[in-house]
Amino acid sequence: MEQRELNELLDAVAAGKVSPDDAAVKLRTEPFSDLGFAKVDHHRGIRQGVAEVVFGMGKTPDQIAGIIANMFDAGQERAIITRLSADAAEQVEQLLAQGLSFEEGDDVPDMPVFTYYDLPQLACVGMPPEPDGAGTIVVACGGTSDIYVAEEAAVTAEMMGNEVVRLYDVGVAGLHRLLAHADELARASVVVAVAGMEGALPSVVGGLVSCPVIAVPTSVGYGASFDGVSALLAMLNSCASGVSVVNIDNGFGAGYQASLINHVK
Repeated sequence: MEQRELNELLDAVAAGKVSPDDAAVKLRTEPFSDLGFAKVDHHRGIRQGVAEVVFGMGKTPDQIAGIIANMFDAGQERAIITRLSADAAEQVEQLLAQGLSFEEGDDVPDMPVFTYYDLPQLACVGMPPEPDGAGTIVVACGGTSDIYVAEEAAVTAEMMGNEVVRLYDVGVAGLHRLLAHADELARASVVVAVAGMEGALPSVVGGLVSCPVIAVPTSVGYGASFDGVSALLAMLNSCASGVSVVNIDNGFGAGYQASLINHVK
């Protein structure tokens, strides 16, 4: 159940179209569905403002499709699947197109459009909502090799109702490339700064903007980068104020956090 559905249910109770007892039963029986291999959380959107997101790695296409079908059975309008290979995405899309339901006899609605993003290995079911955030989220990355993480952040933020501006390949090896976008940075409500190698980009961005900066270390780099640990430590030791750090390659976490900040009322 999403916030919109909860509001509709409460309005129906207030209008006398649904009894308080019937509403209580619906709320009591809807918190999650037990599929055996997964307990799908239908009330996360009410509690946290964002519906459950499916982590695809380690799940079979049948399991993923079963979870997504159950979400839409419960009224969810869109879903995100992260860390999903292209082969698995193709199978999931086919299963959803067949109207897969975990339990025989379930009514499964027609599935919305399925979009797969190859670079971040992320799939979206349904269309992004109209942006309703306070401002713009800027996603900047140091090099072209970091785009796979930056795109995970950008698409996540867009699916959560944010306007996103992408600034790619603006790393510290050529600061003029970043400074050429000073206007976009100055207008941002949040900046997600993605970088591998020495991980210096968030510190530079943090010195240019007055908004929160979310730093994302990537596993891009040579031997002494230790698969992103060097960038992670550099970002944690940033001398710029207002910089927070998420885990290595965690574009999703950065996009989610940026959306929360951009929706603070």
